[in-house]
Amino acid sequence: MLFTNATIITVNAKREIIQNGSILVRGNKIADIGKTQLLLEKYPDETTSDLTGRIIIPGLVNAHMHTAQTLLRGSADDLELVSWLCERIWPLQGNFTPEDGYAAARLSIAEMLKSGTTCFLESMFADRYGFDGLCRAVDEAGVRGCLGKIVMDVGTYASDPKWAMHPGLVENRETSLLGALNMHEKWNDKADGRIKVWFGARTPGGVSEGLYKEMTALSREKNIPITMHCAEAPADRTFFASKNHTPMSYCSSVNLLGPQTVLVHMVHLDETDIAKLAETGTHVVHCPSSNTKLASGICKVPELLTAGVNVTLGTDGAPCNNTCDMMSEMRLAGILHKVAKMDPTMVPAETVLELATVNGAKALGLADSIGSLDIGKKADFVVLDMRAVHLQPWFNPVSAVVYSATGRDVEHVVVDGKLVVENGKLLTMDEEAVWQEAERRSKEVVARAGLTNEVGPRWPVV
Repeated sequence: MLFTNATIITVNAKREIIQNGSILVRGNKIADIGKTQLLLEKYPDETTSDLTGRIIIPGLVNAHMHTAQTLLRGSADDLELVSWLCERIWPLQGNFTPEDGYAAARLSIAEMLKSGTTCFLESMFADRYGFDGLCRAVDEAGVRGCLGKIVMDVGTYASDPKWAMHPGLVENRETSLLGALNMHEKWNDKADGRIKVWFGARTPGGVSEGLYKEMTALSREKNIPITMHCAEAPADRTFFASKNHTPMSYCSSVNLLGPQTVLVHMVHLDETDIAKLAETGTHVVHCPSSNTKLASGICKVPELLTAGVNVTLGTDGAPCNNTCDMMSEMRLAGILHKVAKMDPTMVPAETVLELATVNGAKALGLADSIGSLDIGKKADFVVLDMRAVHLQPWFNPVSAVVYSATGRDVEHVVVDGKLVVENGKLLTMDEEAVWQEAERRSKEVVARAGLTNEVGPRWPVV
């Protein structure tokens, strides 16, 4: 297929924007890209799709996602992090079945695809959710998934016994670490290479130092990347101080830092932490919606970028964001730091789009194949229909994408050369069946957890 007459934001090495541009897809790769007139002359017999009035961007990379939690959207609003976890999210997740996990994964993936995410990093999929079901959902939907299987052996938050996990979520070394190795052997590189299996380590305090060291050694031996929440809340900083460490000195002591590690949130850092991240090539995921909604704080993105740290973007889970829309996440990432620094030049739109595309691809070890629109890379891209009153006029296409568009403006999505969303409709899943099953199962989970009265309206219902 030859996609013609669009404005193409390539995010290539030269950061070129091609006006009246075309992309030729053959197999699962971009075979050619350039001006429409030239490509029509080169490929006169190619089937074409006219995209006049549209903008094409690389597929968005959601570098931090909890696919199971989408089933719990809106169940824990307006709570601070530890209460959010211990009183709502963990008890709910502790009552999941593998069938619930599969339904939640399908709901998450459907929403991500429809809003322009073509690749995501699942942070911590618990054994009880059914990892096989997650992989099956990725395979069936046609999305690209880096899937973190949880690694843990301590059932509290930040080693504080009063912040205990629900018993249904507690795993040991055999279930978590060895289970992750089994899933890596079974699923890594499956679904035409779209599935990658990662270690999804729990936050420091949720993993013993011995298990961290065993996991990091296996990571290097078997080339299995690691993702982990870190320095998200003040309680995390207190935990590190109790060990006579800063966040990054602790991570260094258990061999977590390096280019195969993606650390998430990273709100409570000092200058030495930032320098250590840059020195080791460790990646950072910024989750502005989650951090603001849970009042965790503001990640020092300008300082991290200035230091040379690779920063990318993630939505986090639906109970602390309420949406899996990376387009909306980009907008907040572009405006949050302006007011935090009282400087409107902070984190411009071009930087934000880099966070969500090329930087995400780099963090996931996929920079050679996705993240920008280049000849020879995988055909992962998103078409935004700009022919709408809320998007007109626009002068800078990057600004229009970051500050004006939302996921609802996504018209087409191509992953691995295949059209998976067309005219805003999913082609790989029955969308109505997905949300109807999710609606039913979400209520069943809440009922099993005994939280039906707690998650409902706070105002009287008549």
